[in-house]
Amino acid sequence: MIEQTNLEKTSSEQISLGETISEQTISEQTISEKTISEQTWQRISPIALVYFAINVIKNLLGNFVYFIPALIAGYSHIKENPTLWLPIFLIVLALLIIGIFLSFYFFQYRLNKEHIEIRSGVFAKKHLNLPFTRIQNIKLEQPIYYRPFNTICMVLDTAGSIKQEAKIVALDIDFAEHLKAQILTSNQNQSTIKKDTATSNSQINIAEEKILNQRSLSDLIIHGLSNNRVWIFLGGLAPFFDNIARAVGNGLTSIGINTDQLFSIADKSWWQISLYALSLTFLIFLPITLFSVFGSILSFYNYTLSKMDDKYIRRSGLLTKHEVTMKLSRLQMVIRQQDWLDILLKRINLKFEQNQSTGQNFQAGAYNSKIIVPSITEKECQALINDVYPHNNLTKIKFIAISKRYLLRYLAYMLLPCYLFISTIALYNSKWLAFTWLTIVFTLIAFLIVMRWYRWGYAMDEHYIYVRKGALGVDYLCFERFKVQQTKFKQSIFLRRHQLCKIQLILASGTVNIPYMKEKSGYQLINECLYQVEKTHRSWM
Repeated sequence: MIEQTNLEKTSSEQISLGETISEQTISEQTISEKTISEQTWQRISPIALVYFAINVIKNLLGNFVYFIPALIAGYSHIKENPTLWLPIFLIVLALLIIGIFLSFYFFQYRLNKEHIEIRSGVFAKKHLNLPFTRIQNIKLEQPIYYRPFNTICMVLDTAGSIKQEAKIVALDIDFAEHLKAQILTSNQNQSTIKKDTATSNSQINIAEEKILNQRSLSDLIIHGLSNNRVWIFLGGLAPFFDNIARAVGNGLTSIGINTDQLFSIADKSWWQISLYALSLTFLIFLPITLFSVFGSILSFYNYTLSKMDDKYIRRSGLLTKHEVTMKLSRLQMVIRQQDWLDILLKRINLKFEQNQSTGQNFQAGAYNSKIIVPSITEKECQALINDVYPHNNLTKIKFIAISKRYLLRYLAYMLLPCYLFISTIALYNSKWLAFTWLTIVFTLIAFLIVMRWYRWGYAMDEHYIYVRKGALGVDYLCFERFKVQQTKFKQSIFLRRHQLCKIQLILASGTVNIPYMKEKSGYQLINECLYQVEKTHRSWM
């Protein structure tokens, strides 16, 4: 009786397993049939119409500044003759709608022998043929309006490109994942010498994705606070301060607040004036800080960094979900960044720099195209750096400072003469307030120059080059020596006289500068890098 029960259980398990295998086979067969059908030209999902419409709106807003003079000049004429301009507006709107539809209609793609081909353009036709083996980076984006339709946008980058090579704007999400796996498989087979294709494919299929780091909402709030660029924002508003102050004053007066009496300092004590100043500063900084926190949450919500084989995968985004895949061999440099507030909060922003493309520089707007880990702790940061660079000595190595003649040039030869000249003029004309502000500004700039010299340093070991720089904050750069593609040795008359030099190390991700280092050390650093490149014969990508 027991044997019969076990036999029935075994049979049931075999049937269940058979059904699972059958379902998996059917699923793979369905995708395979779809892939085969993709050898003919295919159209994208109709939801792409929304994508093209949003692009048109972005372009119009981006070029709006060029239309401002025409609008100002013709505003009165438009106001006097609305019936004349309304048909023109409707015609322009109709042309835009037709352009959006034609952009969607002429956008086609197909897969053909491990190549992806894309045709696009209404009047200027474009035909792109991109082999899978040239694709180095795959990014998946899912705007909020794509989610109900289960579609996704796929961006494909190639090595050494100055722009994004291919973008398929509305793919079925299951097919996009299958296409991504197919591209990665093709690259794996290409980079593996004399390896059986079936074996390579089976290894990729069974590889498990390991989560390396996740960011909570509190981490993102800290990131928004510590990376607040309020000074840049206020600097951009500087030309409009008078208009803003006038508008705020009129608004307060309209609700019964007498601004002249409120901000009069003649009849107020020092603590009242200080309290008003702090309150006003808080009111100015608060909305900008909240905006920065919102931007951090928008970019990094539900952040996950994971690893599968030699690939790092970053997923994040609130309204638009982003997925960036980077091969370890494509990694050019690791950057550990800390602003002054990050130092106080004991947080670090870690960047994995890939091959540089247009729009992917050190900008906040580029976060969605990079492998960035925001606001992590010292322990988490070092664990991630050790994962990509197992033999690094970033926390233990001793940095060599640049020459003190950096201070001599920028302080004694450049800043001090300017200060003495302008302050003499101010004192001669009895401009005591101007002299006071000039002295404060001079002291601040001098402090930043001294801190910049104090932070700047470099080091090298058997495998890596390390660079430290910053002023109030501090950045640490770490990269493998064989990744250097070009070196530059520079000497001005001043540097040559004191046997100093400036070194530029050019990688695929950008240029690393080391100024005011000893001439002998500069030659040694360049020779070590070039020797490593020639000795290893390893690819930089």
